[in-house]
Amino acid sequence: MGVDLTSQYVTKKTGVNINFIVPAGNENEKLNTMIASGKLPDFITLGWWEDGVKKMIEGGLVLPLDELAEKYDPYFFKVADPIKLDWYRQPDGHVYGYPNASSSPKDFDRYKELKPSNQTFVVRKDIYEALGKPDMRTPEGFLNALKMAKEKFPTVNGQPLIPLGLHEFTETGNYSLEDYLQNFLAIPREKDGKLYDRLTDPEYIKWLKTFRKANEMGLHAKDIFVDKRAQMEEKIAQGRYFAMIFQRSDFAAQNQALFAKDPNSVYIAVDGPSNSNLDAPKLAGDGLSGWTITLISKDCKDKARAIRFLSYLISEEGQKDLYLGEKGITYDTIDGKDQFKPEVLDLLNKDRAAFDKKYGASYTFWMLMDTNMMLQWAPPTAEPMKQLEDWTKGKTVSYAVFDGINPTGDSDEGIAANKIAMEWGKTLPKLLLAKSDEEFDKLFNEFLEKRKQYGYDKVLKYQEQKYQENKKKIEK
Repeated sequence: MGVDLTSQYVTKKTGVNINFIVPAGNENEKLNTMIASGKLPDFITLGWWEDGVKKMIEGGLVLPLDELAEKYDPYFFKVADPIKLDWYRQPDGHVYGYPNASSSPKDFDRYKELKPSNQTFVVRKDIYEALGKPDMRTPEGFLNALKMAKEKFPTVNGQPLIPLGLHEFTETGNYSLEDYLQNFLAIPREKDGKLYDRLTDPEYIKWLKTFRKANEMGLHAKDIFVDKRAQMEEKIAQGRYFAMIFQRSDFAAQNQALFAKDPNSVYIAVDGPSNSNLDAPKLAGDGLSGWTITLISKDCKDKARAIRFLSYLISEEGQKDLYLGEKGITYDTIDGKDQFKPEVLDLLNKDRAAFDKKYGASYTFWMLMDTNMMLQWAPPTAEPMKQLEDWTKGKTVSYAVFDGINPTGDSDEGIAANKIAMEWGKTLPKLLLAKSDEEFDKLFNEFLEKRKQYGYDKVLKYQEQKYQENKKKIEK
């Protein structure tokens, strides 16, 4: 593994030394070259949605983990989550990859009070408090708060205040105004056992019209329609937004810098857009698919050692070793709890890059991290991120059953879904810039008509089938 203390400890303990190959350029090109040359490394970790996964499984380039476990290491079945194995089981009955950062519905029940979501509605603390902490849950309250912020605080450090920040507008839409907003409004994803079209939900339309009204009132800065991630990060660091619908991990560094300068200038999570009943939001947590999956290639020389090392990594012992490192070196039992030594925790909170290099613990080696299991050793989150994280706890739900139901690629459904997504990407900014609710309705109905022409029925049929398949896998 390397020079850090954790990987040295794991190598000392298991006898396994890992040489990481990280592509310098385009990782898909690197993987395709490796596939073409027929020379793959022992382990391959990549995003579960990547085409390479399908290519390697269908090309017979990776080994079934279940067969390896039966032959060399039955312990694997003790430590692997059967729900995750079923989720990744292929039509041939075998499982080729194991996920990280994956949560089954059972995990949600088990860790409900601990599980945070990344989805937040935030406001700048000092401005929000100066306005008397206005209630922003209703369309009227929301618009009024943006209006007051703009009137009372027209500039921030000599620059114009931006009343509302959103994720960037892309060619297919905007996260903030789609899933995030729908989750804040607790709009269901299914009704009576069938998929529900959240896009046409009356509560959602009402709030999209609220954002249109905000533009009519001069409360949307032009920036939000054109800014990319880099420009937004710069503006967050300057504290120029009053409110934002944003994922908290995406502005952690900027919020930390604001906190260091003035703890009152940070962004805090508050109750934002809500449905007419003012129900609590239903925010997304980790999916069952996770983030990446790890596979073992057929070129692996020592198959028994590979599956045993994989079992170790996903076991509680391996998770603890990779998260906390070696006892007495990076962690100790302090106040009856296994936790990082003070100087280790201090470096983790101050300089993540230096921490990774020296200690290599706490998610440095994330390839098979079980983000639920690791909660028991994680130090309390430090401010200003703690408040944001705490706000989401208890509001997080599992949407695992809806993972991977969208058609992709060049199938008929995939092409139709892509056309619809691109059409929505063009329509969404126009809806916000519409001069009246009547114009909004006209544009929205035109979109629905085009959606139908592009083959929405086909897409829906595909999604419904995948959703029913997912339900069977999860309910086993």
